[in-house]
Amino acid sequence: MINIAIDGPAGAGKSTVARAVAKKLGILYLDTGAMYRAMALKAMREGIDLNDKEQVLPLLHPVHDALSLVSGEEFGDAHGAGIVGHVK
Repeated sequence: MINIAIDGPAGAGKSTVARAVAKKLGILYLDTGAMYRAMALKAMREGIDLNDKEQVLPLLHPVHDALSLVSGEEFGDAHGAGIVGHVK
């Protein structure tokens, strides 16, 4: 397994570089920032208190109930609806 993390300020081109590197190496590009924001969006839509660990944890098990990889790079909700515009 290969894990590569790219850090930097907003708008620096991290995602662009990450996609290019993943393509060149033939590995999966996974935008964990989008995953984090998608889970927060799901919690807010369900009226869950983001500061209440007992309410938030059930959302994370299993994560694929909230997110699925669509088209190899866009995340969608469990019904296949794209959410990138809401979390990017």
